[in-house]
Amino acid sequence: MALFFDTAWFDQRLRVLGLARSNVAAALNVSEAAVDALFKDQRELAPTEVVTLAALLAVPVADVVQRAGAGTQMPDEVPEPQPAAPGGFDDRLEAVEQAMQRLEERMNRVESLLARAVETTRAIRAELPGGD
Repeated sequence: MALFFDTAWFDQRLRVLGLARSNVAAALNVSEAAVDALFKDQRELAPTEVVTLAALLAVPVADVVQRAGAGTQMPDEVPEPQPAAPGGFDDRLEAVEQAMQRLEERMNRVESLLARAVETTRAIRAELPGGD
């Protein structure tokens, strides 16, 4: 268990999901100042907030408890994870993976075209008078 609130880890999870601290405030139904206090280790998470934050960050409740500081307790009851709703995180992740695959394919084509252009240029130079 972390002694202090692991701000870097929580900020990284938010970035990965395309979220901000304002989303944490909305999910927890607290002010952004309360979230700032949480991230500065000046406020403890209530058990219900631990569960909500875990769901928002798409991580197990135990991960939030472990990284939220020494005063954070595991909730007495942890709800079972719910299947992702249509248009939820899993769908967005799949769309990102497909986009990455398309980008990789395009990059491979660009590299292939560039290699052919270099070969052609070298062949033309070799045929020129005084060429290599």
